[in-house]
Amino acid sequence: MAGDKKPKKQAIAPQGGEIGLYAAEVESAEARWHIVTGQGAPPRKRQRNYRYVDELVRLQFELIKLQEWVRKEGLRVVVIFEGRDAAGKGGVIKRITESLNPRICRIVALGTPNEREKGQWYFQRYVAQLPARGEIVLFDRSWYNRAGVEHVMGFCTDDEYKEFLRACPLFEDMLVRSGIKLVKYWFSVNDEEQERRFIERMHNPIKRWKLSAMDVESRERWVEYSKAKDRMLEHTDRKHTPWYIVDADDKKSARLNCIAHLLGQIDYEDLRPLDIDLPPRQPDSGYKRPKKSSQNWVPKIYD
Repeated sequence: MAGDKKPKKQAIAPQGGEIGLYAAEVESAEARWHIVTGQGAPPRKRQRNYRYVDELVRLQFELIKLQEWVRKEGLRVVVIFEGRDAAGKGGVIKRITESLNPRICRIVALGTPNEREKGQWYFQRYVAQLPARGEIVLFDRSWYNRAGVEHVMGFCTDDEYKEFLRACPLFEDMLVRSGIKLVKYWFSVNDEEQERRFIERMHNPIKRWKLSAMDVESRERWVEYSKAKDRMLEHTDRKHTPWYIVDADDKKSARLNCIAHLLGQIDYEDLRPLDIDLPPRQPDSGYKRPKKSSQNWVPKIYD
């Protein structure tokens, strides 16, 4: 979707040199891991003097505690990430999941429905992805596709759109009443920052795949998408299933703010794994490894 906030007055220019920054961020995080872990829950007051990677690692360590609590208590957690194209949803999802167990926390990013799915109840294919006990599911876009791209691009009828706005709050109320913890985030980015990110994606060969024809066309329907977002919030921002808006003009602060807020949505206890003493290895008892020449080894191109 196009940006939904008043653009800042600044020059737009492609920014290169971001290739490898994520790898550097991970390396920096690993170097700090033993320093910043276990320092308590996320801060409640506004932070001004902090190091991004230090805070990210601290929050990721808290996510591990949350994950263990969800597993132990058999909770079912659904987190929805929606928002403007290039607003940074994928970035925050990546930072949430990179330190977690994929058997407990998984990402759902459904593609275009096939012919059979088009003939189903609209919510049906999403219901199949809901968590069992002890699981967290992160929806990288969700059933709210109907309120946005499907409505604006004409992929659904007006009657289907109106029925979605009527039925969605009822559907989500059923999820909550069944015991599912539902958290919904909308990532908001101003129009000029979004355009800068689009241009950067066009010039960055690693990120070029992120920019689809649909993303480009959405720029031409800025007002329609903005109206659709406003109407969606009007109908689905309810007391028990509220929308939380993330200011995503700055990617790094948006990641930290979103993760810190998510951690505050569930009361969890510190269940970090206990230290383990490794038992002695079983003696060989005459076992001999097969010759290396009898196996297909990956060539050592890098030493």
